[in-house]
Amino acid sequence: MKFVIYGVGAIGGVLAARLALSGVEVAGIARGAQLEAIRKKGLKLRTPEAETVVKLEAVEDPEKLAFDAEDVIVLAMKTQDTPLALQRLRAAGVAGQAIVCAQNGVTNERFALRRFPNVYAMTVMMPATYVAAGEVNSFALPKAGVFDLGRYPTGSDVTAEKIAAALNAAGFDCVVDPEVMASKYGKLLLNLNNIIDAALPGGQGKNFAEAARAEAEAVYEAAGIVWKDVGATNQRRRELLQEKPIPGVSRVGSSTAQSLARHTGSIETDFLNGEIVLLGRLHDVPTPVNTYFSNLAQRLLGEKLKPGAITVAEVEREIAVAQAAAQAAKEASPLQ
Repeated sequence: MKFVIYGVGAIGGVLAARLALSGVEVAGIARGAQLEAIRKKGLKLRTPEAETVVKLEAVEDPEKLAFDAEDVIVLAMKTQDTPLALQRLRAAGVAGQAIVCAQNGVTNERFALRRFPNVYAMTVMMPATYVAAGEVNSFALPKAGVFDLGRYPTGSDVTAEKIAAALNAAGFDCVVDPEVMASKYGKLLLNLNNIIDAALPGGQGKNFAEAARAEAEAVYEAAGIVWKDVGATNQRRRELLQEKPIPGVSRVGSSTAQSLARHTGSIETDFLNGEIVLLGRLHDVPTPVNTYFSNLAQRLLGEKLKPGAITVAEVEREIAVAQAAAQAAKEASPLQ
C-alpha cells in the first residue's frame, strides 16, 4: 500500500513525513516553492520533541506517478483546489483507488464521489503549520493528530481499517467511524472561526465566533443534519492531542491565516462559512454573520491584507447592518 499525499502543506506535509518515517512508501504531489524545496533538501518536520528531514518522492502532477490498484490517495489541498486535482487524477488513470478527503468542510467528498467510486471522509484534528517552503510544524503530543475515518457517505470496510492501521503506526490516532460525516460537520463548526481568527487581531473574535456557530447550529437543525462534538470538550481530543511549543517556532493561527500569510491568492472560506450560508438559503434560515465573513474573506484577498488587519469596531458595525438587513428581508418575505 502506497500513500500518495496530494497537497503537501501543513496537514499533508505532516502526514507524508510521519508515514514515511514509519516505513510506509509515500509520494507527494506539491507545487511551487514547496515542491522545489522537497526535491532539493527533503521535507523538514519539526515537533516539540525533535527535528527531522524526510526524503520522499515529490512530483508536480499525478501523471508523473505510476499508480497501483492498492494505492491510497489522500487529498490535503484546500477545497477550492479539489476539482482540478480530481481532474488531474482522472487524467493520470486513477479509477478505483481509495480517495481520502483529509480536508476541512463537507464538500470535497461530493466532488470526489462524482468522479471516483471509493471515497473516504477523514476528520482531521491536528495542530500543524506550513509557512516556509520545505518545512512543516506539528505541535501536538502524545499523538500528532486525531482522526475519524469512514467511507463516504457512510460505512466502513477493510480498506478503511488498513488505512487507519497505517496512520496509527505513524503516530496518529485514527478511529474508523461508519458515520464519519457527523464529526466532519462538527469540525465545520470549529472552522467557522478560521476567517475570524485571520481577520482580527489575536483573541478579539470570540463573540463573532459564537454568533457564527449559533447560526450554523440553527441551520443544522433546520436541515436535519446530525453532528458530533470534536472540540476542546471532546475527551479523546483532550487526552491525545495536547498542544506543546516547538522551540524557536511561532504558531501561526488557522489554515486561513496561514494562507493569507503566504499570499496564496485564495482561501477556503466559501466552503466553510459559505457552506452555512448555502444551507441557510436552502432552508430559509438567516445567516448574516457567516455571510459577512464570507464576503470579508474576498476583501482580504482582493486588498491583499495581512492577518489581523480588520478592527473589532468595523466588524461590529458591519454585522449590525447585515443583521438588520436580514431581519428586514425576513419580515418582508411572503413566507412569513
